[in-house]
This record gives sequence, structure tokens and C-alpha cells, in this order.
Amino acid sequence: MNEPASDPARFGIAGRIAATFIDSKLTPLIVIAAVLLGAAAIVLLPREEEPQIKVPMVDVLVSMPGSTAKELEERVTRPMEKLLWEVPGVEYIYSTSRDSQSLVIVRFKVGEDPQRSLVKVTEKLRSNFDRKPMGVTWPLIK
Repeated sequence: MNEPASDPARFGIAGRIAATFIDSKLTPLIVIAAVLLGAAAIVLLPREEEPQIKVPMVDVLVSMPGSTAKELEERVTRPMEKLLWEVPGVEYIYSTSRDSQSLVIVRFKVGEDPQRSLVKVTEKLRSNFDRKPMGVTWPLIK
């Protein structure tokens, strides 16, 4: 009923493996098992249409009345960015400066505790507040 595949030796190792599966009565069982396992995985794996991924972010707003955006960036924003990069778990820092105000947004890695991240940023800024230029207000951290 089943005839062996035509001379698998001329096809090399791939041909021999293919001939073994073509001639085997076990092949349909392997295919059925693979289909059943795939169907079970589709049914049993949890999934969400819109998963809630929480990325902790901390905003730091600093004022320096009477300063230009360029002056504020050079004297406050850049040094604050360098300082905040030292906080463990920071993934990225965004910043913008305009006349008299600087906003720095610190994004932490997914899975970091939001409250703990806020505390780490506050502690880092508080411990280095003596290095701030004259006229800079205490940062608003949220």
C-alpha cells in the first residue's frame, strides 16, 4: 500500500528524514497532537484586548524667575537630568525649558513601583538641593 519514497539517498540527509516521515504511520499522530496542543494553547492562554501596562513617571517642575529658557537649561535642567540618571530604575528622561520654568519627566522601567520611584526622585533632589543655583525654587515633584 505504501511505497517507499523514490531513492532518498540522492536527496541527502533532508531527503532521508522526509522519506522517514512520509513512510511512517506515526506522522499523522504527530500532526494531530500538534494541532490539539495549538488549540489548547489558544483556549487556555490568558489574553486581554487592551492590557494595562503601568509605566511609572515622575514630573519635576522647577522655577527660576527672571531667567531665559537657555540659561535655565544650562544652569538647572541639564545638571538635574544628569543627577536624575543616577536614580536606579530610570529608563528615560524628557525635559523642556522655557522662560522661568523647567519641566523634567522621568520615566522608569515597566514594573517599578510608582510610589517608590517618586520617593527615590525626591530623595535624590533633596540630597543635592544645596548645589542649586541662586533663585531656583524647590521643585514641584508629582
